[in-house]
Amino acid sequence: MTAAVVWTPEFLTYDLGDDHPLDPVRLDLTMRLATELGVLEGVEPLVPRQAPDEEVQRVHVPSYLTAVKSAPEAPFRVGHGLGTDDNPIFFGMHEAGALVCGGSLLGAREIAEGRVDRAVNIAGGLHHAMPDRAAGFCVYNDCAVAISWLLDHGFERIAYVDVDVHHGDGVQEAFYSDPRVLTISLHQHPMTLWPGTGWPGESGRGEGVGYAVNVPLPPGTADGGWLRAFHAVVPSLLREFRPQILVTQCGADTHAEDPLANLGLSVDGHRAIYRALRELAVETAGGKWLATGGGGYGLFRVVPRSWTHLLATVLDRDVDPRRPIPAGWTAHTSRLTGRPLPTEMTDGRDPSHEPWTEGSDRVDTAVIDVRRAVFPLHGLDPDDPRD
Repeated sequence: MTAAVVWTPEFLTYDLGDDHPLDPVRLDLTMRLATELGVLEGVEPLVPRQAPDEEVQRVHVPSYLTAVKSAPEAPFRVGHGLGTDDNPIFFGMHEAGALVCGGSLLGAREIAEGRVDRAVNIAGGLHHAMPDRAAGFCVYNDCAVAISWLLDHGFERIAYVDVDVHHGDGVQEAFYSDPRVLTISLHQHPMTLWPGTGWPGESGRGEGVGYAVNVPLPPGTADGGWLRAFHAVVPSLLREFRPQILVTQCGADTHAEDPLANLGLSVDGHRAIYRALRELAVETAGGKWLATGGGGYGLFRVVPRSWTHLLATVLDRDVDPRRPIPAGWTAHTSRLTGRPLPTEMTDGRDPSHEPWTEGSDRVDTAVIDVRRAVFPLHGLDPDDPRD
């Protein structure tokens, strides 16, 4: 498989402020770590341009773009979810958000035009932005913009799989009535985490019924339970849907150390997720895979390792979990944080899991709820583990 990495240091201008959890340092540290480990050796990153307004308006209404552009000059009059603690206004906000969209569009275009089979944009994954408002640290929804573009350029069946700890609400909303786009989100239970959506009963509207899938997982779910739920739901639906491309949002905020959520995954679990997504892209989508980043607020200990594994997985340059962290990266990063840094690309966890059968624990309850809500709509038996 041929693969591309979309990157420019200008992605670091998507900066919501010094005290904001979504610190662009996580992107810089990821690229530094991947470079020092040799993951990016010989890889010439694709440098994106800002998405033009007409592309951003695939998802967002013109009045919202006007508000984003004018917000830095009139910060007290904008509305649209801007100027909040989650979505503070910053200079160059439109340009930075449009650049992230441009990055995911570039990856989509490279795949659509046959130059690569896979592409990854770790700056992307801003899945909460709605048509007329910012939400959850997200100004523009690059995932939805890229999917919309793909629909207009030869793709009639697109699967979107979101593994962020938060529900992929913005992408779901963008395609909630569209049977050409299957959205699957695995996330912490909406009773326990913002945005409070993503219930199994949210399964689509009109012609789109059955094409929105939500797997809400109880707080504390660790690698084994998360992967058990994933494999009980995602592969069967992808095999039945037969997407022409797989688009994924690979948020790293499911990690046990993440300060904004309460799941219990490890970097080893993340690596297993990315490898599973790669296998499903090959099996069900002809190898076509557009991967984006997303959430992740363990800026120094978690995100750089997790997304280095993501880059390596997309590039078929898998990193041994026992690989030591390069001394140069540690020296640089230790100047930025007072916390101890990991010494290897592993958390020392075994991410293996038992295959799903209907059981009585909380993860199995979540699984059977979503299977019964959605599987029959696709001709699948919700009670048969073989489906």
